[in-house]
Amino acid sequence: MNQSQTTNTMSLIPSLMSDAFKVKYGIKDGAVLIRANGGKQRLEAVTSSYRALEGKRTTFTLLNETHHWVAGNNGHKMYETIDGNATKKDSRYLAITNAYLPGEDSVAERMRESFDKIREGRMADIGFVYDSIEAHPKTPLTAESLRIVIPKIRGDAVWLNVESIIASVMDATIAPSRSRRMWLNQIVAEEDAIYGPAEWDPLLDEGKSLKPGDEIVLGFDGGKSSDSTALVALRVRDMHAVLLNIWEHPEGEAGKDWTVPRHEVDSAVHEAFRLFEVKAFFADVALWESYIADWSETYGDQLAVSSPVGKDAIGWDMRGSQKTVTLAHERLMRTIFDKKLSHDGDLTLRRHVLSARRRTNNYGISFGKESKDSPRKIDAYAALMLAHEALYELRTRGKKVRKRTGRGYFL
Repeated sequence: MNQSQTTNTMSLIPSLMSDAFKVKYGIKDGAVLIRANGGKQRLEAVTSSYRALEGKRTTFTLLNETHHWVAGNNGHKMYETIDGNATKKDSRYLAITNAYLPGEDSVAERMRESFDKIREGRMADIGFVYDSIEAHPKTPLTAESLRIVIPKIRGDAVWLNVESIIASVMDATIAPSRSRRMWLNQIVAEEDAIYGPAEWDPLLDEGKSLKPGDEIVLGFDGGKSSDSTALVALRVRDMHAVLLNIWEHPEGEAGKDWTVPRHEVDSAVHEAFRLFEVKAFFADVALWESYIADWSETYGDQLAVSSPVGKDAIGWDMRGSQKTVTLAHERLMRTIFDKKLSHDGDLTLRRHVLSARRRTNNYGISFGKESKDSPRKIDAYAALMLAHEALYELRTRGKKVRKRTGRGYFL
């Protein structure tokens, strides 16, 4: 967002206007300012001086390359100013951008996240419209496939030379993740992300769903206020993953002084045991020791396997052995990469999975958040790992448990 960029953009505008159009509206061309109707209307290029824009009564604003609008160049303040100006006159604005880099917290990323929140039902539908043409996640970076895909992705940007793009993609000095963002319009994380859409999205199986009475294992990761609390189920026979419940910090004013509704969490756990045949249940004990102890006392005898690292049948302390957590995580990674797990497409679970970052230690690859204070939560992914580990224990050393019938016999 500098003056040279805006000048380049404005230089293209006159070529989009016919001579008849210019005559009809009295268009006067300029480098950074185009006037019409005797100066009553104008089209003006502006840079990142958001203070200078405050209070402008605009009818339409074009936000260009919002994947570059970040905190460091006042991109967020610029966007807030433009939105405020548009709201005053009930006018419109349009943002156009390349695929953003996840984790940069750009305006483009915030817009995509807002759209996803609306789809998940976590944000009011405010008439937000989002359109994106993205290549399939499994598109290979080969010359043959790119000659087919790039013309479809570029749309009417026919000036983009396919062969030049292919040469850039084939350049080994350019990171593949950048090529996918730049030319295939894919939202691809940096190399420290454990999974991308290409690994997770193909595991979707809409034909599967949990049914009452199914044999499942449960994984639980709990928080208090800022972190999420998640309960994940894995079906024993086919490893189909379902996010049963999640409690996340609400957006805006609703999040003030919010804490996880523990009675709702407790009820959800009991409801899972009522609906399904739970064979194993591993829960991270942090902040939830008393509840986990109660769940273990209530249901421990009917579980086919107990936690190997806790004080009871359910507790699985992720703060304990780094080696144990790392090995459990690598087992889950292998299952996902080998496509042995399926899911129902839940967007919240997807968000948590794609937010997990690679953390290498002496024992292998563990996982963590992007940063300690990152708003991108991974608690549902942690719950998925615990459910997967419960299934692993069930399959390796589980015992048969006689189902209670409620009938008694007297001899």
